[in-house]
This record gives sequence, C-alpha cells and structure tokens, in this order.
Amino acid sequence: MKRMAPLSIILAGSLWGMLGAFVRVICGYGFSTLQLTCLRCILTFLCLLLFLAVYDRSLLRIQRKDVWIFLGTGICSIAFFSLCYFQTIEMTSLSTAVILLYTSPIFVTILSAVLFQEAITPRKITALLLAFAGCILITGVLQGSMNLTPFALLCGLGAGLGYALYSIFGHFAVEKYHPFTITLYTFLFASIVTVPFCRPPVIVQLFSQHPGAAVPIIVSSILCSVLPYIFYTAGLAHVEAGKAAILAAIEPVVGTLVSVFYLKEPLTGTSLAGIFFVLTALILLNLKSKAKGELQT
Repeated sequence: MKRMAPLSIILAGSLWGMLGAFVRVICGYGFSTLQLTCLRCILTFLCLLLFLAVYDRSLLRIQRKDVWIFLGTGICSIAFFSLCYFQTIEMTSLSTAVILLYTSPIFVTILSAVLFQEAITPRKITALLLAFAGCILITGVLQGSMNLTPFALLCGLGAGLGYALYSIFGHFAVEKYHPFTITLYTFLFASIVTVPFCRPPVIVQLFSQHPGAAVPIIVSSILCSVLPYIFYTAGLAHVEAGKAAILAAIEPVVGTLVSVFYLKEPLTGTSLAGIFFVLTALILLNLKSKAKGELQT
C-alpha cells in the first residue's frame, strides 16, 4: 500500500478535478455552489453511514478524546474552506479565487515542517513552485486582472489555509482510524456547519421543481467526494502531508482536460504550459533521490 500511496492521492485529485463538469450541470438547475457543497457533505456522510452499517459497524466508533480531530477536518477544513472560497468567488473572479485556494500546498509544507518535522528539501520547494506556477497558468489569471480588496485576499488565503488543514488534521487521524471513519465524521461535522448557510427551504423548492437534479448530485457526491477523500486520506497514512498537497495539484489539470474534452472549451497555450509544469512537479516528487542525506519524498 505504501508504494501505491502517491497514486492514491493523484487519483483523489483527479476525481476532484472532474467536479467542474457536474457543477455546470447542477448549477443549471438553479443550485448555488455553496448549496451544492452542503448537499455533497450531507450525501457523503449518509452514503458512508449506510455503507459502514452493512460493511463493518466497528468503523463507526471513535473515542471522545479524538473528536477534536474530526472537528478539525470537518469544520476547520471542509466547512471553513468552502465558506471562504465561495465568499472569495463573490468578491473577485473565479480564476483569482482558484489561485488563492492553491496556496494550500504552501501552508501544508510550512505547517508540516513545524508540527511534524517534515524536511523542506530543494526538490520539494522546486516541485511546489512548479505546481503553483502551473496552477496560475491553467487558470489563465495572468491574462486578466486580479481585482483584489484586502478582505477578498484574506478570504482567499483563508480558503487556502482551510484546504491545507485537512492534510494537517488528517495526519493525526490516520494514525488511529480507518479512512472510512475519518471521511464519515469529517462530513458529519461539515454538514452540521454548512446547513445554516445554504438556505434549506430553497433547496427543497428546487428539488420539487427539478427532481432530475438528484441524479448528478448523488453521482458527483460519490465520485467527487466520497471516493477522493477516502483515497486522499488513505494516501496520507504513507505520504508526507506536504508532498500529498502538491500531488493533489493534479486537480486543475484534470479539470482543464474535462473542460476541453467534455465541455468543448478551447485549450490555450498557457493552459498547456501549466499542465506541463504540474506534471513535471509530480514526476519530480516521485523520482528516487540519489543525493546522500536527502529525505525520500
């Protein structure tokens, strides 16, 4: 499993990258992205709850002293990142919000060095810069203007920090719990916090008007939430948090490819260069080091 851990994280990022196609369809029914996030949290929790009730009920148990870990992954990470991210989108462009969100590997690398004594090697720094530069190119933000107010910048960085905190709290969780258990309780607490912000009566009204919307919402919850968080959490058990955050940067690459092949959007030269940068970063991280004393990343 240890040798497959990087692939597990890349697979998680790839599944997250497919969400854009579902968002386009679901928002066409009138749902907001925040409402979609809330529904994904609830459905992810319910799917895993039903599955574990049949598969292995022992995985439903956690110790009270460990509740703080799931408060961290669910509230400090999923809920906080979602609220900050969508607030940033409202105040600036989507591409700018995405770039601020992808400051997360920087936060993970720094926090992991402080909390877990993970070495910040030249290779890791190079991969981090390549991945971040690739994300900038993929979003095309350099071709537009970044109209950022101080509050929008703060919210965007908050989204990046919240996104990063899943890797940090997840590091503590994987030492004691199965990925199924971690994902279940993460989305339980995320659901509790996000429901008040998503205007439940409006969601009920939209479902009554468009019952067919349930299909893409359920499919996207399983494919782009349940599975990738399980894969990512499982990978954290064998991969440094800093490296995992960079590997997950495959997400915008897959998102771009989905938009090109499924949504028929054009592939620009800058997006192609960004994809190259991100893939180079992933390859660099997974090359075996020959330098004496360098941490195997």
